[in-house]
Amino acid sequence: MEQFPLDLERFWENDTLAHAENCFSRTAPQVALGIRMSDECVFAELNEPGEPWGHTPRERRLELNRRYNDLAERIVGKRLLRETLPDPGRAFPAFRQIGEVFGGEYVFDGKTTWLRGTCSTPKELCALLDRIDRMDLRSFILPENWESEKRRIYEQYGIRPPLFRGIRGPVTLATSVFGYENLIFLIHDTPDLARRFSDTIARVILEYVRIFIEEAGQTPEHFTHGFQFNDDDSYLLTPQMYELFGFPILQKVFAFTAPDPGDFRYQHSDSPMGHLLPILARLNLTGCNFGPTLTVREIRSYMPHTRIDGQLAPFTFMSNDTDRIIAEVRRDCEMAKENNLRGVNISTAGSINNGSLLSSMRAVMYAVQIYGQYD
Repeated sequence: MEQFPLDLERFWENDTLAHAENCFSRTAPQVALGIRMSDECVFAELNEPGEPWGHTPRERRLELNRRYNDLAERIVGKRLLRETLPDPGRAFPAFRQIGEVFGGEYVFDGKTTWLRGTCSTPKELCALLDRIDRMDLRSFILPENWESEKRRIYEQYGIRPPLFRGIRGPVTLATSVFGYENLIFLIHDTPDLARRFSDTIARVILEYVRIFIEEAGQTPEHFTHGFQFNDDDSYLLTPQMYELFGFPILQKVFAFTAPDPGDFRYQHSDSPMGHLLPILARLNLTGCNFGPTLTVREIRSYMPHTRIDGQLAPFTFMSNDTDRIIAEVRRDCEMAKENNLRGVNISTAGSINNGSLLSSMRAVMYAVQIYGQYD
């Protein structure tokens, strides 16, 4: 790659140092790189058919990833994707997801899975919340073979179920099961019912957390802290609406799951989130990933101690226009160095999509090498 000359060994050595102290290390030589590509990128890179968000058979997945990694090693100096998968016998039985508690149904449309709701009026929502109030969540969530499979897996592999450490929501959950317009009108017209809806979502999330703390063999007093919200639809709410509905959920969940200063508190919303920054700043997030309409400077003005994973636009990265990619990464690196604040992890401001090529990742690395040095 003569167009973007790189000392690959040195780059990756410096990148390891750049990630220390949540990317705020004063001894880091350069801005950190968060881009590691994704499984879905193999299809365009290798010119192979497949559904990036659909099912890929196990052996084909591993074969594609190995071929992709052979290329990655030459282009960016690192094998990026997994080349082994866990023994299927280690997999715990599927449990009911939080959307199902709220009456939703997960439907695969041939390409991806969507949560579809069955509730659309305040009266139906009241009945749903009444039903959840009466629900034995543990019995509803865990399948009949859970205990026997949990025992078998522990005896055979010595592993316990993972903790419950993140959801797609809460606003995205609410819009999926109740509808976008319905939620907005509910908050505006019937705020007391909206608060009850919010309270119920928080309570159910925390019940999931507590159930899986127990299943993992930990205790509410001593468990691995941290929680992540992936909430793209939160941008649909005004600050006043979010203050009433969304913020209290995050506040309650983080208070239990991430109460200590260094605990993992994360928000991903690849949406225009500027109007909600002042509210989210009160949560003392340790990491965030917001949409490309925001700049590092804007986020940093509200969140001086939060690691910023961004702000390269995903569609810029996927366009493989290296001039534009380098310009955006240069902008982010220069903002990361303003007032020596650091704490930026160069990533896409949202998902990395199929069509994003390894040559584009190398262009990002080149821009970091040229514009992202802290000295």
